[in-house]
Amino acid sequence: MLKVLLRKQFTEVFRSYFYNRRKKQMRSKGNIIVMFLLFGFLLVGVLGGAFTAAALGMCAGMAEAGMGWLYYAVLSGIAILFGAFGSVFNTYASLYLPKDNDLLLAMPIPVRTIILSRLLNVYLLGLMYAGTVMLPAMIVYWIVAACTAASVIGGILLFLIVSLIVLMLSVLLGWVVAKISVKLKNKSFLIVLIALLLIAAYYFVYFQAQQLIRELVVNAATYGAQIKSAAFALFLFGRVGEGDWLAAAVFVPLTAGLTALVIYALSRSFLKLATADRGGTKTRYREKAVRAKSPFTALLVKEFRRFKSSPNYMLNCGLGVILLPALGVFLLIKGDDILRLIAPMFGGRTDCAAVPLCAALMLVANTIDTAAPSVSLEGSSLWIPRSLPVRTRTVLAAKTTMQLLLSELPMLPAVVCMAIVVPASPVEKLLLCLLPLIHSAFAALFHTFAGTRNPMLDWTSEIVPIKQSGAVTLALLGGWGVVLLFAAPYLFVSAYIDMTLYLAVWAVIFLAASALLLRWIMTKGVEAFEQL
Repeated sequence: MLKVLLRKQFTEVFRSYFYNRRKKQMRSKGNIIVMFLLFGFLLVGVLGGAFTAAALGMCAGMAEAGMGWLYYAVLSGIAILFGAFGSVFNTYASLYLPKDNDLLLAMPIPVRTIILSRLLNVYLLGLMYAGTVMLPAMIVYWIVAACTAASVIGGILLFLIVSLIVLMLSVLLGWVVAKISVKLKNKSFLIVLIALLLIAAYYFVYFQAQQLIRELVVNAATYGAQIKSAAFALFLFGRVGEGDWLAAAVFVPLTAGLTALVIYALSRSFLKLATADRGGTKTRYREKAVRAKSPFTALLVKEFRRFKSSPNYMLNCGLGVILLPALGVFLLIKGDDILRLIAPMFGGRTDCAAVPLCAALMLVANTIDTAAPSVSLEGSSLWIPRSLPVRTRTVLAAKTTMQLLLSELPMLPAVVCMAIVVPASPVEKLLLCLLPLIHSAFAALFHTFAGTRNPMLDWTSEIVPIKQSGAVTLALLGGWGVVLLFAAPYLFVSAYIDMTLYLAVWAVIFLAASALLLRWIMTKGVEAFEQL
């Protein structure tokens, strides 16, 4: 039974590799093999290659300085973080709150068997992610530093210790996420918040990793002495990988004991959490008058409810809502440095650098593309807006207005920050503030045009119209092309044309294009929507 349950768990994790949800059929054996080969290439070739390069950059210098333990401690820490965060959502979904809890608990299967199968699934996935870091680290150390029986056994023991730590962290973090999820009424914002934190952490580590590794290698002796005196346990932890039997004798039973304790605590709380009522918070009925809304307002509220209920929709089509104010703050802090960096492109004129900054705000605003997949997201429910006693142009206006609000409001602080930083005349600053706002209106209309012209209604997963539809592709690439068409010519004509005139001409162009798009949406767009 354990083998059957474990196979079921892995099939669920890699379900998309075996089953084509769009065609609603199993994939062919050849297709499955290709899918797993691509997955292996990404995991081993891309990620494993990156960690191999990092290990090669660290190992020789640290080994020569007698700091092999610090090399293992650093890479083991990376492996623990990568493994834990790589499997925490799988832990939450497959260990605590899977959809088949009620079915399995109703069957004559011991609860300990269910727990064990799910724990093994979490452990093996964590082992896979941690191994992407640890295997290159071990192999590089054996080739560059030392390849003795003690170092080989020590490296393997350290790998097993790391895998158990990943299991413990995955179980604990998954438990925290599950507890919050049970109590939280709207889980979408929690998922988006965690995803944003992970994205921010990834880019922070990505941009800082090379510098940190270089500094760590150069000052290995100094940092090593400080760590050894302040955190002796970390020193012993790294010594396990070098083949120190005393360190292994301390950490192996300690890790095994803590793992057993975590599993015991899980078994005690599993039934309570697995059978928890997730129906949401209880509310008390209070009689109150309901104010009637206009059809447009009701449809706009409906669009916003769909947006905030879908983490995929928010992350893929609304990330610019956060990026625009962040870019404005960044301009306030680093604006002078950015202007000096761009000025040589315009013969040293810092005032001309305002056009590239304006284009940067437009590029970010174009990533707010909620209107592009909006029509497609109606899917099989398209009959609802079609059957409502409202005009079709009101339906399309609500979809456009949502993107307009999501892009214009965060754009306001961004353009104000840009106007403060840029050395320009009051008229030029006014145009620099107005042009991104006008472009945001143009983008909302253009994305509605793309979504109405190229709908995709036969999807089985909402991620398809959000990320893979022709409407989104046209909206993003076409929008970026327009921004490039705005910014690129100024590199060649900045010496011959006044910036005020250039910005004014483009403001007129965007307004005219917006008027044409609005006319198309209210006429041919309405016809196209009614024929769906």
